[in-house]
Amino acid sequence: MKYHHLRFYSQLVWLLTLITSTIATSALAQPANFAELKLSPGFKASQGTIIGNTGGTDLLSRISNRDQNQNVCTGFATTNPDHILILEQDFDKLKILVDSGGQDTTLLIKGPEGADNETVRCGDDTGKNKDASIDSKQWRKGTYKIWVGTFDLGLRQSYTLTVQQ
Repeated sequence: MKYHHLRFYSQLVWLLTLITSTIATSALAQPANFAELKLSPGFKASQGTIIGNTGGTDLLSRISNRDQNQNVCTGFATTNPDHILILEQDFDKLKILVDSGGQDTTLLIKGPEGADNETVRCGDDTGKNKDASIDSKQWRKGTYKIWVGTFDLGLRQSYTLTVQQ
């Protein structure tokens, strides 16, 4: 009789372990809604350009209220990142621009994934243009998650995302 209980408990522990690891893996994975960029220093302009659509209902401030430079992280985006940016080497400086034809967009970039302290970078209007951009230094090698947002809940609009050296 006591062996049946041991068998039951060992099966229960195995099942709970499986469920927990599945949940943890899916939370970490967060596949991108659109294309992935994989870049090394000296990349061609065409390699740093991808397209996507806004349209989320999650506040970007749930990821972070402010970035490393105290810029406000604002707007609505999807739960999953829109794009994954893989930097194969460190970059001294990168500029990431959204072009939605002048719509009011926002931008949040988090990474590199797995680092002791993931950096958050947020961007909003670029001068007179309402499209978001981030111009930042010291990009470490690794995987970054990119969210493109809007100020209107669920607003769907097309954009081009460009990464420049």
